[in-house]
Amino acid sequence: MIEQFLKDQQEPKAVEKVYSRLNDLLNSGEEIIYIAVQKKPLVNITPDCVAITNKRIFFFTAANFGLSIKFMDFVWKDVVEVKIKEELLGAVFSIKTLNGAETSVDFLPKVQARKLYQYGQEREQAEREERRQRDLEEKRAASGTIHTDLPRFASTQNQPEPIAAPKPVETPKPAEEVKPDELTAKLKKLKMLFDNGLITQEEYNQKKLELLSEL
Repeated sequence: MIEQFLKDQQEPKAVEKVYSRLNDLLNSGEEIIYIAVQKKPLVNITPDCVAITNKRIFFFTAANFGLSIKFMDFVWKDVVEVKIKEELLGAVFSIKTLNGAETSVDFLPKVQARKLYQYGQEREQAEREERRQRDLEEKRAASGTIHTDLPRFASTQNQPEPIAAPKPVETPKPAEEVKPDELTAKLKKLKMLFDNGLITQEEYNQKKLELLSEL
């Protein structure tokens, strides 16, 4: 079962231990996406690990001289930023949460850190869009709330029932135009993915044309 998480030369024993622990922690509908394993240059007996699912991100560290393993987990909606810093000996992968807390793991193989970053960027962008939509809906709901005090009648007996007026036909709302500052942010994000080698030149050109076509 763990073979799918060993494609980037992850340490099998570390992956097996993390995978076994994850199976006891997964919620309904939650799936493991990727597992990255720290590779220290000298002693790598008890490496730290990072695991991502479609709902959360986990940071695992060894405890009790490697006899047990402890973890921290964050739901994606609380993650506001994911970062990667490539160094001579591997890369540092880190996240920042809504409350300003930061968590990181160093000495990750670069290929593994890049995949964590790529998926984290996708989740970060998706959650940012969901937060934007929620804010818009809350603002619309707040601005559309109207309170009226209608007079009450003592009796309604022998009164003819009112004829219901035909419901107006709802016209579809025009799609929201992409704001220039939002388009600029997306283009910068796309350029950063290309510079980091996470997408090909062809994918970069195609996505850039798609974004520019939204103007």
